[in-house]
Amino acid sequence: MSASETDMAISTAAEAERAIANLNTIMDSLIETVEEETAHMRKGRLREAVALEPRKTELAQRYVAESARVNTAKPAIAKALPQALAALRERHAAFQSLLQTNLTVIATAHAVSEGIIRGVSGEMNRRQAPSTYGASGRTNAPAPRNSQPLAVSRSL
Repeated sequence: MSASETDMAISTAAEAERAIANLNTIMDSLIETVEEETAHMRKGRLREAVALEPRKTELAQRYVAESARVNTAKPAIAKALPQALAALRERHAAFQSLLQTNLTVIATAHAVSEGIIRGVSGEMNRRQAPSTYGASGRTNAPAPRNSQPLAVSRSL
């Protein structure tokens, strides 16, 4: 669908059908992309997951634009195509659930990565600090000022 078609208001049942069909097509592609990203993240294949980002962004922008167009004409669509609107609502709810799963997987991968980096940093600092004992007879924790910086490349 061209940019001029997505900017046009929906005024007939046929236009509403086309808009809903277009939104469903966009949603199919977006769902496929999000599921693929989630699968890559779960398997620890971050490069592959990050490579999907441009496509996911483009599809999300198209989805938002077409959703806004359909939402603007919702009263007319509800009268002309109530079943299609109900099906679209159900599909949108399922899509939100998929997105929540995707965000949970991404947050988990982020937390695991951060934990690994913190562990490596702590181990490096522990090994570089002298082992001394305090007045209580326990080993002292390394002083923060003796910590060595840890450089991390964010490029995958």
